[in-house]
Amino acid sequence: MEKINIFQLINATEHLCNLNIIQFSQKFSYPLGISPILVLAELKNKGPRKQSELAEVVGHTKGAITNISNKLVKLALVERLQEEEDRRTVRLKITDKGVSALQEAQKIGNEIYI
Repeated sequence: MEKINIFQLINATEHLCNLNIIQFSQKFSYPLGISPILVLAELKNKGPRKQSELAEVVGHTKGAITNISNKLVKLALVERLQEEEDRRTVRLKITDKGVSALQEAQKIGNEIYI
């Protein structure tokens, strides 16, 4: 049996992941990647969250989460909620359309990965 080095293994893993992402993107109705879907899942599971909380959970910078949030708001998949006590505090909340998009993404993911 031929010995495979770690770099060959990493390359093969990246190739497989890239192919799966391409398949997913071709089937999904929205122009979104995996990170926005992770944000939608977090909002569905935990309720409205601040962008800084999402950045920490998803593992992206606050700037990246701002871009993701703007895209999700533009697509009407999430909405921004301002706190009554402190209007500087804004939370993101998943919309019904966002829940439907997440369900579609999960269905496609199951078809591709399972």
